[in-house]
Amino acid sequence: MSIPILLPADEAGLAQAVARLTAGEPVAVPTETVYGLAARADRAEAVAAIYRAKGRPDFNPLIVHVSDVAAAEKLAVVDVRARALAQAFWPGALTMVLPRRDGAPLAEAVTAGLPTVALRCPAHPVMRQVLAQSGLALAAPSANRSGGVSPTRAGHVAESLAGRIGLVLDGGACAQGLESTIVALREGGGWQVLRPGPITAQAICEALGEDELAPSGDAGIEAPGQMTSHYAPGKPVRLNARDAEADEFHIGFGAIAGAMNLSPSGDLAEAAANLYTALHASAQADQPRVAVAPVPNSDIGEAINDRLRRAAA
Repeated sequence: MSIPILLPADEAGLAQAVARLTAGEPVAVPTETVYGLAARADRAEAVAAIYRAKGRPDFNPLIVHVSDVAAAEKLAVVDVRARALAQAFWPGALTMVLPRRDGAPLAEAVTAGLPTVALRCPAHPVMRQVLAQSGLALAAPSANRSGGVSPTRAGHVAESLAGRIGLVLDGGACAQGLESTIVALREGGGWQVLRPGPITAQAICEALGEDELAPSGDAGIEAPGQMTSHYAPGKPVRLNARDAEADEFHIGFGAIAGAMNLSPSGDLAEAAANLYTALHASAQADQPRVAVAPVPNSDIGEAINDRLRRAAA
């Protein structure tokens, strides 16, 4: 398969990326969380190209990246709660699921038939330049085959999507390495975290001044990353493994060294940044199975363990 072109995120690289995006082609772009496979969100054929490249199920909605709150208001109903969260966390790793505005210029596939749209204002300078120069709202799920390990380096994208896309903007390793927190602001009041991420439920609670709603049964797929099996390295994964069997690639944490350690010092932010690199390494290892050391479930550890459970499903 042909390898996509990897270009540095300089003036020439940005110009080529913007030209391709404007024409309706998907382009892989770095964000502070993971690399995203971006395409203009207002054209059905551009969004279809994302689905084809990822092999993504059409019931799974996409996150739309916008430059600021004003751009978000063209696509969704942004109430006082959403403004409070935007003021606290945008630009940054928070995605808000909001009511889709009537007449919003969005391809139907972006929202997967739902009356809501997931919006994020990213902080990464490369993605922000792409948004500014293109003037587009960009649908941008993680730049990997659907259900697989998310990419935190340009090389991960090139390997996963070889023969499927034409261009990757190389912005180096992603700083946070874990997809955004997704919060749904419910009509009539209340909020729920649909996907844990770098911004904790406690931080959202403090910004809004109200506690999270209790789960109310299975509402189906409302946002990316909610499928039971996701982020998988293509091998059986065993969790909470303090020791590894002979046929297991061991991902360590803290004092449990493993073949590759998420954070020897036990730093959860460092572990989050290294999680997908470790899962990529496990996928390429000779061992047919993967074992992962226990990771504390506090703070961002909740998001790490969410991804690990889905990888093991």
